[in-house]
Amino acid sequence: MKFKATTIPYRATGLFSPLVNDYLEAKGTAQDFVAYTPNIAGIKKAIEQRKKSPTNRKVLVEVLNQKYDQLVIHSKGEKSPALDTVRANIQLLGKENTFTITTAHQPNLFTGPLYFFYKIIHAIQLAAELKKQFPENNFVPVYYMGSEDADIAEVGSFTIGGLTHQWKTKQTGAIGRMKVDDGLLQLLQNIEGYWAVKPAGKEAFEVLKEAYQKGNTIIEATLSLVHAYFGKYGLVVIQPDDAALKSLFTNVMEKELISQFSHKAIQPTLKKLSANYHVQSEGRELNLFYLKDDLRARIELKGEVYNIVDTNINFTQTEILKELKDHPERFSPNVILRGVYQETILPGVVFIGGGGELAYWMELKNVFEEVGVHYPVLELRNSFLFIKEKQCSQWDSLEFEQAELFKTTLDLEIAFVKKQAKENLALTEHIAALNKLYESIQQDVIKIDASLGDHALNLSIQAQKKLELLEKKMVRAEKRKQHTSINRIHTIKAELFPNNSLQERVENFSEWVGVYDWAWVEAIMENSKTMHSGFTIIAIEP
Repeated sequence: MKFKATTIPYRATGLFSPLVNDYLEAKGTAQDFVAYTPNIAGIKKAIEQRKKSPTNRKVLVEVLNQKYDQLVIHSKGEKSPALDTVRANIQLLGKENTFTITTAHQPNLFTGPLYFFYKIIHAIQLAAELKKQFPENNFVPVYYMGSEDADIAEVGSFTIGGLTHQWKTKQTGAIGRMKVDDGLLQLLQNIEGYWAVKPAGKEAFEVLKEAYQKGNTIIEATLSLVHAYFGKYGLVVIQPDDAALKSLFTNVMEKELISQFSHKAIQPTLKKLSANYHVQSEGRELNLFYLKDDLRARIELKGEVYNIVDTNINFTQTEILKELKDHPERFSPNVILRGVYQETILPGVVFIGGGGELAYWMELKNVFEEVGVHYPVLELRNSFLFIKEKQCSQWDSLEFEQAELFKTTLDLEIAFVKKQAKENLALTEHIAALNKLYESIQQDVIKIDASLGDHALNLSIQAQKKLELLEKKMVRAEKRKQHTSINRIHTIKAELFPNNSLQERVENFSEWVGVYDWAWVEAIMENSKTMHSGFTIIAIEP
C-alpha cells in the first residue's frame, strides 16, 4: 500500500484558534504566555533549565517498574522484546541527563478517536529526533494517562462504522478506577463481527480482548493495549493515580488547600489573554478533587470548612491536611493543576497537546512559577486526514486540490458549478459596469438638484442587489444540471468530516488498522513531523 502526503498550513484549514495560529507563527502576543519558543533553540534552553529543576527519579522509576511488573502478571507472565525496550527506558529515567517528551490523554475505551494514536506517535518521533539533536542526553516518550477523568459519556464511548457505541455502567468516579464488567464485555462482543470481516481485523482485535478482561481496571486495560501497540518503540505509560507519585505533590496540594494559590496566579494571565484571545479555562477558586472508592467530587472551601461537593463529607483545615498526608491518593488536581503535577513527577522538556490543551497550558505559566515547577516547551500535536483510494479518485475527477477539502460544502458547490458552467455565472463585470453607470447618473442629477443624489445612490444599491440575486439563481440552475457531481461533493465531505468534525476526532483506529494493518501506523510515523509544520493530508494510493 502506498501513501502520498500533502501538508498545508494550520491556519489555512480554518479549524485552529487565533491563539494557536499566532503561537505557531510567532505572531501577536501569543509568545508572551509561554517560557520557550517551540523550536530546537527553545528545547535547548528548556533542557538547561530543566537540569536546575530536580525530579524525584528514584520514586518515579520504582513506581513505573511496579506498574510494568503488574502488566507482566496480567499478561500471564509473558515477557517480550517490547517490554525489555520499555524497561531500558525506565532505567534511563533514573539518570539526570534523561528527559521526557510527554503527551496526555484520558484512557478512552479502545483508544477512542484517532488522535489518541497521533499524540503518542508524535511523542515517539520527537524523542527520537531530539536524541539526534542532543546526543549527550536521553529522551523518553511518555503517555500520561488521564485516568482520573470522570466524564464517562466522553471517555466511555467510541465510533466505528459511523455508529457511536457507549459503555453503559453503574460504576461512578474516576474512569481509570472502573473495572471491565459484563456491559463492557458485551460491547466488545458486539463489535467483534465488525473487526472480523476486516483484512487485518482479527489479529488487531485479539489485542483488545487481551486487554479488556473482566475484572481489569480501565487503567490496566489501557496500559496493556497501549503497550501492545507502542511498547516496541520504547513508549513508557505513566499512570498518575498513585499514592507514591502523589506524595511528591503534597506540598503543592497543601498550598492549594490553604491559600487557593492557583486561582489567584492565573488572574493576571487571563486578563492579558482575554484582550486578544479566547480564554480556554478559568478554573475554580480551589482546583482539587477528592477521590475515594467510586467518588470523584470537587473540594470547596466554605468559610473554614472544606466541603466535598454533593456529599455530606466535610473537613476542617487540620483534618483535610491530615487526610492529604495520610492518603495523598485521595486528592486529584483539576485542569489548572494537572500540568503542574505532570511536570512534578516527570523530568519533562516538551509537552505535546492539541489546540485546546495548548490554549489552557498557556494560561498556567504563573501557576508553575508559584510553586517552582519547570514549565515545558509546548508543541502542537500532529493532525492527519486520511483519504481512501476511491475518495481520491472521485475528488480528482471533480478537479479540486486536496487542500480544498477544508472549504465548506457550499463554497465547493459554487466553485465547481462556476468551473463547469459553459456560460459565465459571475456577473462581477456587469455589476461593476452598472456601478459606473449609476455614478455617472448621480453626478448628472446632482447638477440639477443635490437632493436627488441620494435617490440615485439608492437606485444603484437596489439594482446591484437584484443582479446579485440573479447570479445566485443562475448558480442554482447550474447546480441542478450538475446534481451528480454536487452529490459526490456532499458524500466525500460527509465521509471525511463526519458530523462536520475532523475525522481524527470521531473515527476509531479499528477502521484503519483493520483494513491496512500496521502499514497505516507506519504511514503516520513516516509523516509525523517532529516540530509543527502543518496539517497533513495522506492519500492512500493503489
